[in-house]
Amino acid sequence: MTVADFFSRYMDALHALGIEPVIYASPVEVSTAIPFAQDYDHATYDDHAAHQCWSIFLNTQRVLKTFRGIFTGKQSPVHFFWGSFDLASTRFSGRRAPRHPGGAPHCPDWVMVEAYSHECSSCGFWPGDEKSQPTFYAYAYPEPQGYAEREVEPAAARYDTTAHEFLLPYDTLRAEMHPDEALLRFFQSTYEAAADLGGWDRMVLDRSADGAIGAAKGD
Repeated sequence: MTVADFFSRYMDALHALGIEPVIYASPVEVSTAIPFAQDYDHATYDDHAAHQCWSIFLNTQRVLKTFRGIFTGKQSPVHFFWGSFDLASTRFSGRRAPRHPGGAPHCPDWVMVEAYSHECSSCGFWPGDEKSQPTFYAYAYPEPQGYAEREVEPAAARYDTTAHEFLLPYDTLRAEMHPDEALLRFFQSTYEAAADLGGWDRMVLDRSADGAIGAAKGD
């Protein structure tokens, strides 16, 4: 059914239960944001593709949880963003960051100002869109000088000057002999780039990553 029809049925069901939700009934962080009640353009559902996407998220979550276990500082849980539709986890240095300029499409600037109030290094998986392929990503805010030139692992990972992120294509990771280890090294090496160049106190914030990476490889 269309998004509009689904949204209407969803709201009717809530109203029948006596629930009057106050929500922002439009997509955010996308260039074309049709309000849900007016979206008769999107009406398809591919259950095979949806299941594949869920499976990738599930396996990415498993590696991200291992990655979280080797950091003792403040960090987010592994969580899913409905707006940008990515699975992510973020580490914080403990220091405040410069005010974020905002600018995310169809998203109030105050959301980004609050989200990036403190220095961070973030990573995760994004399933792509009609123009981009599925990819793992990592970025830092604020981005320290030299970050884009830093060598990270695995060798296939590259810094994208448009996205201002390190990217590791999903298809590339699939070809790795030990994909869990390769992905963990991507998350860890991009974090190290942000932390080292940004002057984070890694003696206080880090546990050794060697054991986690060895476990991901199966050692």
